Amino acid sequence: MTLPPNVYDAEPIPETARAEIEHLLRTGDLFRYTAPENAPVTLLEQEFAAFLGSRYALAVSSCSAALFLSLKALDLPRGARVLIPAFTFAAVPSSIVHADCEPVLCECGPDYRIDLEDFAAKLPEVDAVIISHMRGHTSDMDAIMAACDAAGLPVIEDAAHSLGTTWNGRNIGTIGRIGCFSFQSYKLLNAGEGGILVTDDVDLVARAVIMSGAYEQTWQKHKARPGDNSADLEQAFARWQNRLPLYNLRLSNMAAAIIRAQIPEIPRRVRDGRRNHDRVAAHLNDSPWLEVPEKLAPEQRAPDSIQFNLAGLSEAETRAFVEAAAARGIKVQVFGLSRDNARAFWNWQFLGRDWDLPRTRAMLMTACDVRLPARLTEAECDLVAQALVDAVAEAMDRAAAA
Repeated sequence: MTLPPNVYDAEPIPETARAEIEHLLRTGDLFRYTAPENAPVTLLEQEFAAFLGSRYALAVSSCSAALFLSLKALDLPRGARVLIPAFTFAAVPSSIVHADCEPVLCECGPDYRIDLEDFAAKLPEVDAVIISHMRGHTSDMDAIMAACDAAGLPVIEDAAHSLGTTWNGRNIGTIGRIGCFSFQSYKLLNAGEGGILVTDDVDLVARAVIMSGAYEQTWQKHKARPGDNSADLEQAFARWQNRLPLYNLRLSNMAAAIIRAQIPEIPRRVRDGRRNHDRVAAHLNDSPWLEVPEKLAPEQRAPDSIQFNLAGLSEAETRAFVEAAAARGIKVQVFGLSRDNARAFWNWQFLGRDWDLPRTRAMLMTACDVRLPARLTEAECDLVAQALVDAVAEAMDRAAAA
């Protein structure tokens, strides 16, 4: 019997990280502000900003921290209403609650993207917008930005799943006022935990840096990109010194060294991840019971997983499919059926209210998620695809025989 591929192990950390890691282990120099200059975190910020084409970057302890700091840096009033897609991870509404703001949930359609009609209806009620490119699926950013610009609303991009994705040739995360990325172990760049925000707004980054934990004048160790005018940044730091609370959400030098070594790997991981996704998608779409939504035309994705909808299956048949896939060694998560799933909005009881979002609820009850990392070979991708196709056929054969 051919064993299914292991889709959970991350890629090895590149050997190029070894010398820096050994230096940090010898010296114990793990704190970003200890080095007089060019600490690994500082270099990561400069290199990541340069890669995306942004002026500034701030590395922090998680993408959730980046989202929280983004909201605080926008200086929104207490109780400000922030519009988000209802299909996202619980950390997104959590960051809004922690920032003393109120989440407003917007419907999402069967293609996992924002329902623009519901978005437009709710936009006049809010003070800011977070666009979650959930599982790397990009909503119509042209329509969203046009509406938000017309309303004078700031947009934060939650690009935790979208490093390497482009929209009309522009990097996701650089379209809104601020973009937030994740370095958690299942993301394109893996440090176990970590995050980063990017922006071209000098006051936003200065406020975020200080609140991230740049006490006294350690903000002087945050640098503009080489070749960029540093005077603007220094003046912005001076304006906000001692005027903001500190939350201590910093990234360590060890995590930064691990991440920096992987940045040159991004193009290859994006290429192979897209190849794997499209290969499996084509196979799944041959089944009458499996549907992989098409990407939008301006979008070039960087997937490391695949999402698909079950067509015409009852809840019992859906559960039978999940069991049949598991028997073949493939774990399928159905967002709306998995117990306490953090991506199902009805489980966000900390919001203190229920949301009536029938389109999103219906989608989550049939939307499936399977890991598909870039390191898989084409043969391994074929094994995953065949297992899924065979599993749904088995579930439907059982239902027909019952």
